Amino acid sequence: MTSDLTSIIADAAGGILPALAWLWFWLREDSEHPEPRRLIALAFFAGMCTVIVTIPLEQYVATLVSNQTLTFTIWSCIEEVLKFMAAFITVLWRRDDDEPIDPVIYMIVVALGFSSLENVLFLGSQVAGSTIFQVIITGNLRFVGATLLHVVSSATIGVALAFSFYRPRRVKIIYSICGVILAATLHAGFNFLILNTPQEYLLRTFVFVWIAVVALLATLEFVKRIKPRFTRS
Repeated sequence: MTSDLTSIIADAAGGILPALAWLWFWLREDSEHPEPRRLIALAFFAGMCTVIVTIPLEQYVATLVSNQTLTFTIWSCIEEVLKFMAAFITVLWRRDDDEPIDPVIYMIVVALGFSSLENVLFLGSQVAGSTIFQVIITGNLRFVGATLLHVVSSATIGVALAFSFYRPRRVKIIYSICGVILAATLHAGFNFLILNTPQEYLLRTFVFVWIAVVALLATLEFVKRIKPRFTRS
């Protein structure tokens, strides 16, 4: 009983603590006008809840599609669409979403919530019976790879929303759709690399994620400078 409790605690810590560390990192990008903590918590929780909806959908797809590459591609689309829906339903419609960088931050927070619960479930299923040390090592690998993949892909949707922030509603809809498509493409592309890379070279695929993170940080600096095309005098 004690060992089971220890395993659960280790899985939870290995999945959630890295996500919270990244949460602290990314919130610093909006330090000048930070979002309300209650909405950050709501977005994070919404991301976690999205996993509960995603898993049965992905399991159903797996029963219909036999090709592994196609299955992972569909899964990527499901995850990005549902993460966007979770953000849209809970936080993106609120008046606090009042700057171009805000939708990027909210999408990142939803992605971290999603990744945290996904990591907990992954650790619980893949490293059952492992030592706490092994759980920590596995958690760190997902800290570097899977968590950042979710952040980069969902942030892509946020960036699309940022670029259309001061534009008409129909333009925002077009940008949103394009953002979701691009996010799903990035996600599926990374999955494709994992499927086609030998195990001993798997860590090299994370280089592409880190390159995307650097590009995202540079893009955020541009997003911070987006202003209305016309201002009232």
